[in-house]
Amino acid sequence: MRVRPTAPILPPSNIQGNALMVVIAIMAFLACLTLGGVSMVRATAAGWQSEISREITIQIKPDEGLDMDAALKKARDVALTFVGTRDGTIMDDSATARLLEPWLGTGLDLADLPVPRLVIITIDEQNPPDFAAMRDLLKTEVPQAFLDDHRTWVDRLVSMARTTVLIGMGVLILVFTAMILTVVFATRGALSGNRHIIEVLHFVGAESGFVAREFQKHFLKISIKGSAAGGALAALLFAAANLWQSNSRATPQSEQATALFGSFTIGFGGYLGIFATILVIALLTTLTARLTVMKTIDEIDLIRSDPARADGAPKS
Repeated sequence: MRVRPTAPILPPSNIQGNALMVVIAIMAFLACLTLGGVSMVRATAAGWQSEISREITIQIKPDEGLDMDAALKKARDVALTFVGTRDGTIMDDSATARLLEPWLGTGLDLADLPVPRLVIITIDEQNPPDFAAMRDLLKTEVPQAFLDDHRTWVDRLVSMARTTVLIGMGVLILVFTAMILTVVFATRGALSGNRHIIEVLHFVGAESGFVAREFQKHFLKISIKGSAAGGALAALLFAAANLWQSNSRATPQSEQATALFGSFTIGFGGYLGIFATILVIALLTTLTARLTVMKTIDEIDLIRSDPARADGAPKS
């Protein structure tokens, strides 16, 4: 005798399930997009801060009778005598002209302009030199030299980075809160359409745990499909943006996007966060389904014990 395989208790797809899948996919995409954006901003701000804090600049103003080349070399040598300095680079005429191109245009003759010259000193971030002593010695050896340790810019950048990250975290919390509420209510709405199945299973003697497990498996599949689709779409968007940025370097569009957003690479941590978001959404949907089923069974038992309560029970 052959036994015909049993059909699933819940239909594999219906209007409520498909609608829930779309809602979960949309909320997962928005949550992952926000998470990746916050990760990208944090990495960009940290990169800016690191680049500024590991360099100092010596500016030498032109003066009558000053041998600029000799003054630049002397300032560099004086700075490199301090513990905590690593390397010194003198910006030549062509590099200085490129810095001034956005304001003065191309083809500059620096000999005709009183343009300060720069020496860039690389320092050890973990063991920086004594800036006050360096500033005093430079003033003695090269009176036209001015030391800029970028401390003001670093402090401002740190404040901006922290503020940006806090704003991003606030937006991320709001998005996750909206995602949780949306997923919970969408799951409960989809379950309300299957209330009659819960009632039939309970009336024929199925245990509450069995009914809850069946609904858990059903909604777990829906949530995994929806959250995986939304998370994968967000990951592909970041990957595509990074690929576009890599293939369009030195173009006005890419330069503006890099200056505004930094690199579109979210790194391993960002993709790990997207994967964690997918798992959180799936677990959240499954837990909501279980709690709703158990609550529905309790309501059915309450009505059976006291039929007068049937007026307040939800219609199947």
